[in-house]
Amino acid sequence: MRIPKTVASLFQIITIGLAAAFVVLYFFPDAGEDEKSQPVVELRETQAPTSAPPVAGPASYAATVEAAAPAVVNIYTRKVVTERAHPLLQDPFFRHFFGDELGAPRQRLESSLGSGVIVSAQGYIITNNHVIEGADEIQIALRDGRSAQASIVGTDPESDLAVLRVELDKLPAITLGHSNQVRVGDVVLAIGNPFGVGQTVTSGIVSATGRDTLGLSTFENFIQTDAAINPGNSGGALVNVQGHLVGVNTAIFSRSGGSQGIGFAIPVSIAKDVMQQIIEHGKVIRGWLGVAIQELTDELAESFGLKSADGVLVSNVFRGGPADTAGIAPGDVITHINDTVVNDVGDALNLISQAKPGDQIRVEGVRRGEPFTKDATVAQRPQVQKE
Repeated sequence: MRIPKTVASLFQIITIGLAAAFVVLYFFPDAGEDEKSQPVVELRETQAPTSAPPVAGPASYAATVEAAAPAVVNIYTRKVVTERAHPLLQDPFFRHFFGDELGAPRQRLESSLGSGVIVSAQGYIITNNHVIEGADEIQIALRDGRSAQASIVGTDPESDLAVLRVELDKLPAITLGHSNQVRVGDVVLAIGNPFGVGQTVTSGIVSATGRDTLGLSTFENFIQTDAAINPGNSGGALVNVQGHLVGVNTAIFSRSGGSQGIGFAIPVSIAKDVMQQIIEHGKVIRGWLGVAIQELTDELAESFGLKSADGVLVSNVFRGGPADTAGIAPGDVITHINDTVVNDVGDALNLISQAKPGDQIRVEGVRRGEPFTKDATVAQRPQVQKE
């Protein structure tokens, strides 16, 4: 059978077309896809020329240290510690053979060290309460070589702050910064007297703000930093790159006793308020509602029929106190104070303590599944008595 020339030519064209299509698809597999089906990736690229110098911090913090370090002092304390003899030595049998002196209490002199910050040319120094607690003698040493006896103006164990005063002329006072402007990532320097080796400066960044529930003090709102804070740094200065005081170094988180990159400082806003109250009143005056409160867990929230665990549970009410007079009872869940949401115990303590004695605050919450509102007149918070 003979194939007509027309049909043969058609087969030849089809064969060549299929071969060409095979070659195109083999070497260019994406050629047939629609451009609109391709994923679009949006990238943000810098417009700066590649030759521009990289952004970097200062090569030296010497100017910062020079501005702040003269106001940071070393604190040396001494106290007489009485050690009681072992009860066995009180036994008449032993006292008969070894005499009464063997069982008599013994006294020894205990010394410790810390740091402080001169905040006024009038001689006022801020430090931690635990640095000078129980001290019989307090000696401060300045960077310029001078030293002097310091007296205690007042203490506030609940914030772990204390105010001292020295009688010296031409004292260098540090410039106070604004701790509410401190941001995570800001560069900070810690200046103090670790291990008694002399004034030392360490640098780091702010790794968190508003740290609480650490169990270090009653009122907590710490700045967290990885600047090395070692024993002896307590009470020293945490400063920003301008040399302004933003915090008072207080504690470290450590398993070995040395710095592990987690240190805590009391914000200067709190330290300033405590200092001013101590200087003016001799103590810190805070509001008091007369309730014992605890965290509201998910289980407790569910048992009370609440949608969330926001708020605090009233576990006890002091008889005759402001809360009792206002009609707040154990089992109540406080969710708002003065229209501010209460998330945890720290929030409640801060909101109540910020009110002045005699002020009226509005307490909102839930009682047996029903909302309630009470107005309470705040009293003065009792002073903490240290044994």
